[in-house]
Amino acid sequence: MPTRYLDPKVDLAFKRVFGEHEHLLRSFLNALLPLPDDGQIESLEYLTPEQVPELPGLYKNSIVDVKCKDQRGRTFIVEMQMLWSTSFEQRILFSASQAYVKQLHASQSYASLQPVYALALTNQVFDRETAEYYHHYQIVRQHEPRRVLEGLEFVFIELPKFTPQSRTDKRMLVKWLRFMSEVGESPAKGADADASWREDPDIAQALELVEAAAFTEQELEAYHIQIDKARIELTVLEDAEAKGKAKGKAEGLAEGEALGIAKGKAEGEALGIAKGKAEEKAEIVRTMHANGLGVAQISQFTGLTGQQVLDILGADVPR
Repeated sequence: MPTRYLDPKVDLAFKRVFGEHEHLLRSFLNALLPLPDDGQIESLEYLTPEQVPELPGLYKNSIVDVKCKDQRGRTFIVEMQMLWSTSFEQRILFSASQAYVKQLHASQSYASLQPVYALALTNQVFDRETAEYYHHYQIVRQHEPRRVLEGLEFVFIELPKFTPQSRTDKRMLVKWLRFMSEVGESPAKGADADASWREDPDIAQALELVEAAAFTEQELEAYHIQIDKARIELTVLEDAEAKGKAKGKAEGLAEGEALGIAKGKAEGEALGIAKGKAEEKAEIVRTMHANGLGVAQISQFTGLTGQQVLDILGADVPR
């Protein structure tokens, strides 16, 4: 019988792997963050996550976060977002900025500040303008992006876009993203049959940690409650989006209809005025002709061409 695995994107499993095993979190961060070769993380210390504002309408289990600091004093914030919302970017920015500011104590100088890295993995697509799944943000000079203002860096990863086909991705990045994307299905896309899953000891241990057999009945019940909450939340968000679209469409049609009526009225009035002016000018042409003026004289006084005058009076009228 295939081994059952819990989804590592869900709070209980995520924190079992990355919130309790420093070496697995270190491997994860070294693989996913754009750290230089001489800036790899060697050790980590877990920190208590700061209390940041919850996103409107989202359950607390929708966002999983782990916070830590390495041997250089750099801070790392990891967040797993099951459901995307437009407020999530602001939350990440707030959380990272807060972590950066709180480093400085009264007796310290600004030179003591160390970089803060925020890593956010999302289980939904948020950027539909590109096929890229990996988004790295820095504070750069607008006209010279190579000049970076050090201090804050952000990485957003869209898991649904990830495919392990790119030859440019680092080996461990691919392994960890496969772990995050594929494990938890039934079975985990061949996690038992595919030997490559267990080639790396860190990935092998992470797999063992999310085996359903490694959790108590109470923990499994809590896990399923978290999944149900995420599903309910997704349904609520989808319903709200559908209602918003329907309302927008109805309002748009009503506005378009009102605009069409107004436009039709305006065009009718304009057409009526134009037609009235044309009839008025035609009557003037006929009156002038009845009083003995020729086509050339009428044309001169009215501004009409000779042909226009003839069209009003009739083609048999002599010039």
